[in-house]
Amino acid sequence: MTKKPFGNINRRDFLGGAALTGAAGALISPMELFAQTANYPRDYYPPSKTGLRGSHAGSFEVAHSVSWEGKNWGRPKDQTDDVYDMVVVGGGISGLSAAFLYQQKNGGGKKILILDNHDDFGGHAKRNELDVDGNILLGFGGSQTIDGPKNYSPEAKKLLKDISIETDKFYDFFDMDYYANHNMKGGIFFDGAFYKKSALIEDPFSIEPNEKNHQKISDIIHSFPVSKQSQEALIKILFEPKDHFPNLNDEEKIKKLSSLNYVEYLQDYYDVPKEATDIFRDQPKAGLFGVGWEAMSAYLSVEFGMPGTAAYAELSTPHRGYEDDEPYIFHFPDGNAGVARALVRKLIPDAVPGNSMEDLVLSKVQYDLLDQSNSLSRIRLNSTAVDVRHTISQDTVDVTYVRNNQTYRVRSKHVIMACYNSILPFICPDIPESQKEALGYATKVPLVFSNIALRNWRAIADTGINRANVPLSDMHQGYYLDFPVSMGGYDFSKTPDDPIVLCSYYVPSEPDQGLTAREQNLLGRHKLYQHTFEDMETPMIRQLDEMYGKNGFDVERDIAAITINRWPHGYAYEYNHYFDPHEYTYDSGPHVTGRAQIGRISIANSDASAYAYVDGAIDAAVRAVDEQIKI
Repeated sequence: MTKKPFGNINRRDFLGGAALTGAAGALISPMELFAQTANYPRDYYPPSKTGLRGSHAGSFEVAHSVSWEGKNWGRPKDQTDDVYDMVVVGGGISGLSAAFLYQQKNGGGKKILILDNHDDFGGHAKRNELDVDGNILLGFGGSQTIDGPKNYSPEAKKLLKDISIETDKFYDFFDMDYYANHNMKGGIFFDGAFYKKSALIEDPFSIEPNEKNHQKISDIIHSFPVSKQSQEALIKILFEPKDHFPNLNDEEKIKKLSSLNYVEYLQDYYDVPKEATDIFRDQPKAGLFGVGWEAMSAYLSVEFGMPGTAAYAELSTPHRGYEDDEPYIFHFPDGNAGVARALVRKLIPDAVPGNSMEDLVLSKVQYDLLDQSNSLSRIRLNSTAVDVRHTISQDTVDVTYVRNNQTYRVRSKHVIMACYNSILPFICPDIPESQKEALGYATKVPLVFSNIALRNWRAIADTGINRANVPLSDMHQGYYLDFPVSMGGYDFSKTPDDPIVLCSYYVPSEPDQGLTAREQNLLGRHKLYQHTFEDMETPMIRQLDEMYGKNGFDVERDIAAITINRWPHGYAYEYNHYFDPHEYTYDSGPHVTGRAQIGRISIANSDASAYAYVDGAIDAAVRAVDEQIKI
């Protein structure tokens, strides 16, 4: 997933056709027989779909009917399948990991069914394939990169190894000098819709603010389409860092900086105009906390080396205590869809041909093999769980799900809920009220990641800027050329005359209104559900034209395809200590109460780790599987 700016390199049974007897002794109906095998057509291939993806139409309506409208879909009298050893609700990295670990820790031979509400597996770790005149470009749909694998737990490290992912190989696959060799750097796009003129300008905040660079940085800032007062204020915070609290000890300084948001800190202690702080207000939205610096503490800004905080650099602590800051390069061409595909290969080998991490890239998943009656592990897509409860005997769990507007019921000895944790109070009646309250605390971070397939990027190369933030934008807030990864026969764009993927990101929020991060996430989610593809495509096309049109970029000619991955329920909520109690950490807080085991039901997903990373998803799966194995 996007956790750091790309430019900062250093910084997820029915056998033999015979009908089985249902729970009430009746033969299974023809509709229930259909539900036992998904029967995907041979040409069923979701990665090739463009347009509006992510939480696509058909993936969320059933869940909303339960949580928003209180709809009761009923529980079918007859059982759809035979009894499974485990049913996993949620086919993202956490759910797939849980299925793999359950098979592995039991020595194999277990019957597992994975249910997912989307038309593809992987959760946010979706693969996008974009056709450029017969050539396929790969992009990530949500979960971007394996971040900091050396800091993973022993269990998460072992899982990656067991599914044949060797992260050290990315040092060969990822060309860290690619854009530098093309004389490209980071930039800022001042959109004419929000500033007195449109301007694509090199980012001075990514240049080391020393005496050697003083004139260069000053000249760049003086070219910003903002007032002279704002320009001088920005130069001052870069070159005149000051300790504003010299009479406080380190602990007191941390407490003071934690009580201020970063924008407030700059405005109150450096007299920086709002016009200036707006330039980098939204920078941390995508891949961090889903809100801007007006809703994150000044102390956290120290960790990220933001302008005006140099005097407090010694107070900074590594994120989650991670000392080893590996380069941000552990990236499949399709992002963490590579991890999801590796897990599916282990669960259903015939569905994903090959045996190495390299050949995952060009392997085409056989979706018609995901839900076969003769397979121990099965993945049933387009299936939304609406009721999960223990049977009267308490030794099994019934899972009711909706597929194609038909309701089905499966039974399992164990269940792992690896879906969005906040839906659980609406579909799991066995959960105690206190636990339901804890589960309702967090809210997902809404976000959009778009992949724009370009026939060439000559016009972008001529600007000398391969990535740009877009201040104040109420839609697309940044653009960057894709990660330079070549592996498994997939070659990244060799020259600016070759096709490439241009990525953009957008996190809807409601800044500058004094709202908490959770409140902004909630409002942003509802805003995002109202956006159509055209709503998001139109400003994208306008911005691209204004950024690159003067260099010869033609949106009609040069754009081959667009996939917009919309995730109203995006990344897991991580505690924001500007609003949340400081005692809430990765190891304590409402998520710990919320993930408590309920008999034969355990809870996974990165939500249960309060940590929106691949290892957060895996570690949650490890805990959930271990809970069930102990029964």
